[in-house]
Amino acid sequence: MPPHEGLAHLEEYDWRDSNVTLINSDIDHKVKHQSASTEPAWNTGVIGREPGLFIWRIEAFEVVPWPQGEYGSFHEGDSYIVLKSERVKKAAGEPGGDEDEDKLVHEIFFWLGNHTSQDEAGTAAYKTVELDEFLHGTAIQHRELQSAPSDAFCALFPRLKILRGGVRSGFTHIETNEEPAHTDTLLRVFKHPSAGAGRDSIFVHEVEPTWQSLDEDDVFVLDKGDKIFVWQGKNCAPMEKLKAAQVVNDMTIAKHVEVEVLSQAESRSKVVVDYLGGSEIGPLETRFKSPRPVSSATAREAKKLFRLSDSEGQLSFSLAKEGNGIEMNDLNGNDVFLLDSGNTIWVWEGRGASRAEKAMWLKVVQRYIAQQGDAAGVSFAKVSQGNEGRAFVAALQA
Repeated sequence: MPPHEGLAHLEEYDWRDSNVTLINSDIDHKVKHQSASTEPAWNTGVIGREPGLFIWRIEAFEVVPWPQGEYGSFHEGDSYIVLKSERVKKAAGEPGGDEDEDKLVHEIFFWLGNHTSQDEAGTAAYKTVELDEFLHGTAIQHRELQSAPSDAFCALFPRLKILRGGVRSGFTHIETNEEPAHTDTLLRVFKHPSAGAGRDSIFVHEVEPTWQSLDEDDVFVLDKGDKIFVWQGKNCAPMEKLKAAQVVNDMTIAKHVEVEVLSQAESRSKVVVDYLGGSEIGPLETRFKSPRPVSSATAREAKKLFRLSDSEGQLSFSLAKEGNGIEMNDLNGNDVFLLDSGNTIWVWEGRGASRAEKAMWLKVVQRYIAQQGDAAGVSFAKVSQGNEGRAFVAALQA
């Protein structure tokens, strides 16, 4: 019997209690490479050979391709793997061929919804490492939390759409082959709160269809099945209005329904509040405020660089440098380094790092984050020497 059969209950995932701490340990590279060579999701003849954006969802411990028409849409009950491959020019003096040649640079993101199960999250993390093995260990690996996505992840999509539910895992089940009975849907449209995100980085997040979900700083789209209302908060941005119009256009391509756009300042906007259960609310006198479901990690202190090394015969983790003067020259290719840039934690793995150093990076990151009271929602990423990418270099130079 497969080890996952017979499970009676799937617990929600909490990354602080991660079950993936054996990644890069004695479950050796040979095992992962063998597994990767038989994974249908990677062996398409395209992955690792052609540039592009590729997304998979974890379903019943399997890596299932996500439809391209749904790229940018994620369910909060699921875990996903996202691969971004792009061609870049080789740097001067870089080994492996003519420096004028292009090379493929890969970034892998494993995205964890707020209500994903422990098994889905563990599978996504393990398969991320396996995909990196398939790509010869050159990929940048990112862990992404729904509640605090990184700028790098947001930059992949002009519009991120977060929906409730997910695959069968004890939460709302999404029936893909059946037409579900309509229930009112309320979507919140807002700009990503991080100043570092792209100017056009807009979130579309499904929220509880109640008047308490409204916020006067954003735009909301209420889909009642036979009619769609757009409620524009009095302080919403023009970009949010534009993106809301695009959302409505997408929703009405397959069905012809009436659409009504209402400004919060209009007395007519009370109809939306009424539909959302606020018939006793005076919309012109009420201040609508609701915490955004997505936050940005705040820069905490000066940057810090830590060194993980066993050069003296015993594995040690120590502060190597602090402040904004950290440079690439401060990294030693014989060790592993942790860079806390303030809003992202980076792990840099030197080519000559020992097996013990490489095996410990994830445990060290988890322990470090657990000790930082203000770092719970910080994203982390791992890079290898020679495959750092622009985001890591920018984090050093910031």
